[in-house]
Amino acid sequence: MSEPSDRDSVPPPPPGIQNSFPDDTIRILLATDNHIGYLERDPVRGQDSINTFREILQLAVKHDVDFVLLAGDLFHENKPSRECLYRTIALLREHTLGDKPIQVELLSDPDEGKADGFSFPAVNYEDSNFNVGMPVFSIHGNHDDPQGAGPDGALCALDVLSVSGLLNYMGKIDLPLSDAEAPNTGIAVRPVLLRKGNTHLGMYGIGNVKDQRMHFELRSNRVRMFMPKDKDKWFNILLLHQNSHGPQNSVPEGMFDDSIDLVVWGHEHDCRIVPEPVAGKNYYITQPGSSVATSLADGESLEKHVALLQIQGKEFQMTPLPLRTVRPFVIDQVVMTEAAEEEGFDISSQVNALIEKADQAWDERNAKAVEDGEEELPRMLPLVRLKVDTTGVTEMSNPIRFGQEFQGRVANPRNVLVFHRKLAARSAKVAIDQPELSIDDPDLSISEKLAKVRVATLVQEYLSAQELQLLGEMGMSDAIQMFVEKDDIHAIQTHVSKSLETLMEGVEVNDDVVEDDLPDLLAQAKEQQDKAYAERRRDGREKKGKGKATRRGDEDASDDSMLMEVDAPASDFENLDSDEPPPPKKKAPARATTRAKAPAKSAAKPAAKKAPAKGRGKKKAVSESDEAEVIDLDDDDDDDVDDEEEPPRPVKKTNRAAVLSQPAKKAPAKRGAATTAKQSQLSFVPATRSSRAAATKARGRIAVEDSDD
Repeated sequence: MSEPSDRDSVPPPPPGIQNSFPDDTIRILLATDNHIGYLERDPVRGQDSINTFREILQLAVKHDVDFVLLAGDLFHENKPSRECLYRTIALLREHTLGDKPIQVELLSDPDEGKADGFSFPAVNYEDSNFNVGMPVFSIHGNHDDPQGAGPDGALCALDVLSVSGLLNYMGKIDLPLSDAEAPNTGIAVRPVLLRKGNTHLGMYGIGNVKDQRMHFELRSNRVRMFMPKDKDKWFNILLLHQNSHGPQNSVPEGMFDDSIDLVVWGHEHDCRIVPEPVAGKNYYITQPGSSVATSLADGESLEKHVALLQIQGKEFQMTPLPLRTVRPFVIDQVVMTEAAEEEGFDISSQVNALIEKADQAWDERNAKAVEDGEEELPRMLPLVRLKVDTTGVTEMSNPIRFGQEFQGRVANPRNVLVFHRKLAARSAKVAIDQPELSIDDPDLSISEKLAKVRVATLVQEYLSAQELQLLGEMGMSDAIQMFVEKDDIHAIQTHVSKSLETLMEGVEVNDDVVEDDLPDLLAQAKEQQDKAYAERRRDGREKKGKGKATRRGDEDASDDSMLMEVDAPASDFENLDSDEPPPPKKKAPARATTRAKAPAKSAAKPAAKKAPAKGRGKKKAVSESDEAEVIDLDDDDDDDVDDEEEPPRPVKKTNRAAVLSQPAKKAPAKRGAATTAKQSQLSFVPATRSSRAAATKARGRIAVEDSDD
C-alpha cells in the first residue's frame, strides 16, 4: 500500500468520538507484522523484534485496553525456533494473564474455530480454567501461515498459541477439496461478535490467502460475510493480510462490503496508521505497518507506530503510539556523476552525515519520552543505507570492504552501500524472433505483460532454458518458491541434497560402461526423477485432501487456504518410489511400468501389510472396485520377508569417477541366472528400502566378501 489507489489524495480530518462514555467505549491496541524471530542469530539485531513486541504489550497494559488486535505475521518464519516460541509464550503469559475483569462480552459462538476433539472453547477468556486479563486476537500472515496435511489439517504457530490459551486465532480460511466444489465455495468469513455497554463490535478476520485467489474471489463477489440481522448498529472491522498494489497479484481496496466501517491492512510495512477514506466507499483503511524493519527500503524508514483504537457506537477514534525500541533507520541517495563535480566529495562523509542524523533523531525521541515521565533508553546502532547511482561510472569500490570502515557504528556494515544503474532505453526497432521468456513476447502490450508476470512461471522458464542434467526443473522451481515466499533459507540446499541422494540410490554398476553413453543415461535418470517427483506432488495433494476429509467429513472437507503444493512433509511423501508393489490380483499401478527392469525377486515378494503412517490417523479402507490405487508405505512388517530372502546389495554413494573406476563385484549366486542374460549397462532404478535388520545383515555380507578378496 505504498502507492495510493482508491484512497483520496487529500484525506479529510480523521474521524473522532463526539461525546465519550467510558462504559460504552471499546479500547483496542492495533499492531501488525511483528516478525518475531527476524535475524535472531544476528549479534546486533537479533533481539530487535522480540524487544519491540514486549514494548507493544507494555503499551497495551499502560493504556488499559480491552484487548490486542494483530493483523498477521506475528512470526517471521513459518516454523519459529524454540527460543522464539519460548520468548513469545513467556511475554504473552506475563502481560495477558491476570485478575483484571474482561469488560467485553462475547456474543458469537465460543466454540467457533475451536480445536476438533477437545472441549475447551476457541476464545480463551471463556475458559473457566484460565484467568485472562487482556485477550489477544490475531490472524495469520504470509510468513506464519498454516502448513502440513495431518489429521488435524494445516497448522501454524498460532494454532500452538491458541490451544495453549494465550492467543485467540481467527481468520483461518479453508480451500475446496476438488475443482467441482470450487465454483460454489468462495470464502466464508464468520465474525467474532463482542459487546461493551451499548457498543456492538464485529471482527471479520481473513488470514493471508494467495493474492491471485483473493483477487478472483472479490472480483467474482464470492466473499461471503456472515453478519447479524441488525448489522447497521454494529461497528464492523475487517482484518486482512494481502498485497495492495499490482495488476492481479493484489487486493483492490474498494471492493469490500459496504457494511464494513474500518479495514485493518497487514502485510505492507510502511506505516500509514492514520485512517484514510476510500473513494466511493463508507469505510476507512488503516495500515499500522511493521514493528521491525525487515528490509532496507524507503517504506521501512518511516517512524514505526502502533495505534490505540477507541470505538463507541458507530464512531471511532485512532491515536498513533510511537515505538521507542525500534532501531533508527535513515536512507539517502547520491548520483555519482553529479557528486563528482562537487569539490571535496567523499562517500564516507555522506555515510557519516547519515549516522549523525540517526543519532540526533534518537536523542530527540529520548528527550521527548523523558519529558513525558518515561525512562531514557540507551542509544542503539542505526541502520544506514546509501543508494549510489553509478550510471556512467566505470570503477567502484567493494561495498562490503567499504562498510568495514563503519564497523561498530552502524548495525548493517555489510550493506551500507548499494549500487545501481539506470537502464538504457531500448530501441523500438529491435525485433525479437524467439522470446526467451513468456513476458519477452514483442506482440504483448505493457499491461498484458504485467498481467502475465508470475514469479513461479519465470523461474520455471529460466530453469528449463538452462538444460539441467541432474536436477529437475519442477523440483527446483518449487524449492526456489519456498526460499522466496516462505523465507526458508535451507529449501534449495535440502532439495539438491535429496535429489542427488535419490539419484545415487538408483545407481547400479554391473560391468564396464562406455563413457559416450553417460549423457543418455543421465538424461534417462533425470526423466525418471521428474516423473517420480510429479507423482509425489500429485499424491501429496490427494493426501492433503484425505487428511482434511478425515477431520471434517466428506461433505464440507477442505484444505487450508495457504497450503502450498510444495509443503508436503518429506517424511510422508519423499519415499513413495520405494514402496512395495500391490498384490498381483489388483490392477498394476501406472508407476509400476517404469520399474519393469527391476529384479524379478522383488516382484515375487508378498504384499506388505498396510499400516498407518507415523503421526497420522488410520487411513480409510479402499475397496477392490476403487480405481484409485493405494500405494502402501513400507513398515516393520517386511522384517519377516527380509529374513527369508536375501537382501538387496547396498550401493556405495560416491562420485562419478569413483563409480566408473571401481571393479565390478561378483553377483550373488541367486542373482547369477538373472544377470548373465542382461547387457552390461549403468542402470538407474529406485533402490528398495529394507528394514534395519536386513541392512545389518547386508553389511555383514559385504564385510565377508571383502575379506575373502
